[in-house]
Amino acid sequence: MPSTANINDRFFSGIYQEVWKKMIPEGLTEAEVDFIMEEGGLAEGSRVLDLMCGYGRHSLELARRGARVTAIDNLPEYIEEIDQRKGSLPLEAICASAAGMQLEGRYQGAICMGNSFNFFSAAEAAPILQNIAGHLDTGGTLIINTWTLAEISLRYFKEKDWFYVGDMKYLVDSQYHFDPSRIEADHIIVTPEGRSETIRGVDYIFSISEMSALLRQAGLEMKAIYATPRKKPFRFGDTRAYIVSVKTLS
Repeated sequence: MPSTANINDRFFSGIYQEVWKKMIPEGLTEAEVDFIMEEGGLAEGSRVLDLMCGYGRHSLELARRGARVTAIDNLPEYIEEIDQRKGSLPLEAICASAAGMQLEGRYQGAICMGNSFNFFSAAEAAPILQNIAGHLDTGGTLIINTWTLAEISLRYFKEKDWFYVGDMKYLVDSQYHFDPSRIEADHIIVTPEGRSETIRGVDYIFSISEMSALLRQAGLEMKAIYATPRKKPFRFGDTRAYIVSVKTLS
């Protein structure tokens, strides 16, 4: 069996778990779940797959609205946090890698948020999409949230950048590589006490055309691309994208 290891497997471990939470603007999760429910035609009782769910901000909110959620992430710490928070909600949290997950049953909708899909090259992403599509109902929806489409990255790429996340200083040292197109970066987080942590990550870059081809190979048709969960149509120069695709093959 081929290895399912990925350089990004431990990206969200350690101090970054808290940094990532601080990066999420207030109200974004609720707005995104509004979008997911509407675009996916989801209702109470709908089965939803949340792939690379992180600490479960979408999974928990979907379950609060009555969806039956399967949340999958490779970090045990995140799965434990979801289990501690879910109470009696209809939510099952599973610790597994996206490349090695064993899915069961059928889903009306699936999501992959927070740029997680771009942790994989085209060769790695293709079987993941095929696995998801194989467990989606015909007409079921897959929503991918990304900010490393080529149409975004080619405009906003910086070799060096820094900013504050709360009281933590966040520095990024990046290199843009080709064949496959990707950004390899060292993310350096410095706490107010002077403690630092460096995390190495890779984001693979797909154009909209390449994304459409990957989805089509898995039996998914790209339906729309939005720049915001309020459905602003995506245009060159926007900073993130919400890609909506529909399963077309039974």
